[in-house]
Amino acid sequence: MSQITQEVALTNVRFYAPIGYYAEERLLGNEFFVDVAVRFPFQNPDAEQLSNTINYEGLFAILSRVMKRERLLLESAAEEILSVARDCYSFAVEIDVMIRKTTPPFGKDHAHSSVKLHYRKQL
Repeated sequence: MSQITQEVALTNVRFYAPIGYYAEERLLGNEFFVDVAVRFPFQNPDAEQLSNTINYEGLFAILSRVMKRERLLLESAAEEILSVARDCYSFAVEIDVMIRKTTPPFGKDHAHSSVKLHYRKQL
């Protein structure tokens, strides 16, 4: 039996957020890029109806709400995005979240740090 899986994703969504282990990072903020992808069975009787898919605006709202909060670690932001997306899109079979920090505080201009979480529903 075969099945088509649909993916709705946002990539390289830029945020300036108060996330960082050091107090100065939280005070000054950092630049981050967030990717989120939600995969679900394609059972779409009408591909022109927004109600038969995931609205990008909903995904963006999740990212915006999570990324504006002050926190110490990227891991907690990634976990919250994943958790909220799972709750909002219970039909999702897989969700990926990756957050990249463009200027980690170890002195290299071209280095990026990142955290990635992957969720797969057990069927």
